[in-house]
Amino acid sequence: MLALSLMRLVRALKFPIPMATQLIFTPLSSSPVALDRFSIAPRRSAVSVRPSLSISRRSSSSETSTSSPSRRAAAAPVVNAVKEEVIESPAADSEAPSSASSKLVLVAGGSGGVGQLVVASLLERNIKTRLLLRDLDKAISLFGQQDEERLQVWQGDTRNPEDLDPSMFEGVTHVICCTGTTAFPSKRWEGDNSPERVDWEGVRNLISALPSSIKRVVLVSSVGITKSNELPWSIMNLFGVLKYKKMGEDFLRQSGLPFTILRPGRLTDGPYTSYDLNTLLKATAGQRRAVVVGQGDKLVGEVSRLVVAEACIQLLDIEFAKGETYEINSVEGEGPGSDPQKWRELFKSAKV
Repeated sequence: MLALSLMRLVRALKFPIPMATQLIFTPLSSSPVALDRFSIAPRRSAVSVRPSLSISRRSSSSETSTSSPSRRAAAAPVVNAVKEEVIESPAADSEAPSSASSKLVLVAGGSGGVGQLVVASLLERNIKTRLLLRDLDKAISLFGQQDEERLQVWQGDTRNPEDLDPSMFEGVTHVICCTGTTAFPSKRWEGDNSPERVDWEGVRNLISALPSSIKRVVLVSSVGITKSNELPWSIMNLFGVLKYKKMGEDFLRQSGLPFTILRPGRLTDGPYTSYDLNTLLKATAGQRRAVVVGQGDKLVGEVSRLVVAEACIQLLDIEFAKGETYEINSVEGEGPGSDPQKWRELFKSAKV
């Protein structure tokens, strides 16, 4: 009842709701929410569309060849990717320091609302991706059977440092971290999934495990980080979500790794949890395609998950964004799509 009352209060006051609350306001005492009720089983397309891919599943090197069959790759139907609207192949980018073929992008939080779209878009661009997941079976249900040259799936939990074996990061050039949990107690907190464990300890553990050779770390955070003592952010921070996200941001800044931090507003569109790759690649931002970028934690508003996912991928290659923190919203209108030059102009215009 506490979480529901807080939500009613926020809505009544017409306060904006930051990314940290784009989540399930279901009290712990309520009946469980079955995430897989949104599932669409991976399927073969009636039309021959490329690419057809398969999935590789791995755990850390501490898992030996005597692993149980449940840890091994499971057969799954081939999923054919479909491209539509927002998710497009990028234009040539003369500023990009790394070509698609030379990148290996590690995605943490790839089964979440933003993370799924990040992975789907990387695959569409033919960028080699390594997915870090607690549950290997989720990779099959989300992305189908993928070729190891395109998508590698490793089992690990960022909350547990011992899971982050150095072999997990071999060859990785870029990292996108979009892990997160709910701002208020919900079913997603079960299993020690609180903001302290996920948004602080998990982020700290991941950053500590990364090699110095990483070319860019993009961390998805939240607007309102610096205003946790002000309304409405103080309401959102009742259980510490903004505090712990800020701690994660600061740890990354002090790590010495090249980073960019992205702070979305209230997330819209999706989440597409448990949808297959066909569905993800058909997802669109509707009319909310125009992008607003700011700095200084001044933006208040909403943003499409597809816009956030695209921004994460673009920031991997924007050199002047290294060491910077940006807020991002989306509004009605035509946006930059996946045009690198338009995204560079947007981020450059946000400089304070």
